[in-house]
Amino acid sequence: MEYKFHIDKNCSTPYHTQIAEQIHLLIHTGQLRPGERMPTVRSLAVDLGVNANTVARVYRDLQDRGFL
Repeated sequence: MEYKFHIDKNCSTPYHTQIAEQIHLLIHTGQLRPGERMPTVRSLAVDLGVNANTVARVYRDLQDRGFL
């Protein structure tokens, strides 16, 4: 499934927090189910116009916390 993420670059909330919150919402609403694939770090970073390290950090943090 293709997920639509967005970043509000005018918002004071850090990019990594915005991305993590969107992933949490997908999980809690059942749109992201166990075993489903997320976009690659590179593709999501390019789509959002952020550094790949930002997306990698979000994925790593969510994996460490058991969400991904």
